[in-house]
Amino acid sequence: MRIATANFFDGSIANLQRRQNALQDQQQQLTSGKRIALASDDPTGAARAERALASIGRVEANQRALEASRNSMTLAESAMGDANELLQQARETLVAAGNASYSDAEREGLANKLQGLRDQLLTIANRGDGSGGYIFSGQGSASPPFLDQPGGVSYVGVAGTVQTGNIDNFQLSVDGRGAWEQAASGNGSFETAPRAIVTDPATGAARVQLIDPGATAANGGVPVPLVNGITGAAASGWIDIGRVVDPSLLTGHNYRVDIAGNSPSQTYTLVDQDLGSVVASGAFKPGQAIVADGMALTITGTPVDGDAFAVAGSRNGLKLFDAIDKAIIDLKTTLRTPVQITQANAAALRDVDAVMANLQSVRSQVGERLNNLDGTEGRLAALKQYSSEERSAAEDLDMVQGISEFQNQQTGYDTALKTYAMVQRMSLFQYLT
Repeated sequence: MRIATANFFDGSIANLQRRQNALQDQQQQLTSGKRIALASDDPTGAARAERALASIGRVEANQRALEASRNSMTLAESAMGDANELLQQARETLVAAGNASYSDAEREGLANKLQGLRDQLLTIANRGDGSGGYIFSGQGSASPPFLDQPGGVSYVGVAGTVQTGNIDNFQLSVDGRGAWEQAASGNGSFETAPRAIVTDPATGAARVQLIDPGATAANGGVPVPLVNGITGAAASGWIDIGRVVDPSLLTGHNYRVDIAGNSPSQTYTLVDQDLGSVVASGAFKPGQAIVADGMALTITGTPVDGDAFAVAGSRNGLKLFDAIDKAIIDLKTTLRTPVQITQANAAALRDVDAVMANLQSVRSQVGERLNNLDGTEGRLAALKQYSSEERSAAEDLDMVQGISEFQNQQTGYDTALKTYAMVQRMSLFQYLT
């Protein structure tokens, strides 16, 4: 085998270059703190790090969506808190309007106060979310979701909510219709109102029809304008909002309470109009409750023979602005009798309480979503930390081991340099001898 001097030089230089490259790679790892710079360095570790990086990206996207939802829900909760304060002022105004010593002019002043509160409530209902949208726009609207028209305020947005497209489905808006226009009427289980015995001009049949307590006249044959040209005589007593004494007995049917006779020998008859049967009857005394089918109804005032009152199932369609507008119209109506004033105020207070309860219910739901966001935020933070640790375990360098290997590579490189220095001073003849 022939050995030339050039072979020794080439072998020494190649070894020196390998040592130098290894030393540079180790130095680069120490500088970056990463043991994987290219996928070829460790394909399995690189894939593991890539999966962890993708998980971190998803978590960060969810965190951005969570913050957007938190901002929207915080604004909505604040808006409904402001609305609740205004409704409380409206309720106090209606309580004051029930003062029997007030004149029509004083009640009109209270109506003007209610009008101001109503305008403030409309501003809150159309409050923006700071990003070009509206808090109560539902599924989105380029214009304010509530429109004030001659016939009253109407919701022109799209009912529902906007949610993010991730797994958690963070809510970004509030259903304005559900918050402002879907309160349960009456006491939440049933609704009471004075009624009139009327004659239907189409059929000539006598029947009982719901009338507006704020626009009726006292009993005594005074015609009361109703619907479709029907007229009748209004009750001279008034009925309370009623209360539930046994929820299991509620039927949701329509009832009629008829008062017969003259005081003090009056009687009442409670008729289930859906079944056409008498539910209860007996001696009537103003102020004493009539209890039947899980309901307790109290009629007060001075009802006379022929007065009629009605009970109907509650409906989820009471609108906040309709309730306020009706109370304003009632307070501005002059020359009302004490019966009309009492019944109208009772109905207005009942409706304001109902819309307040509905708004508070939606507000509590928003508050619960904020609580859920806090919990989700902690979960996302924990998941991000886990993914970061997983990525670190896959690609980060063990500094102690890295320094040790760097020192080994440096020693090897120094040795290769010394070997090369010795070889380049030797000829083949000197090396062989």
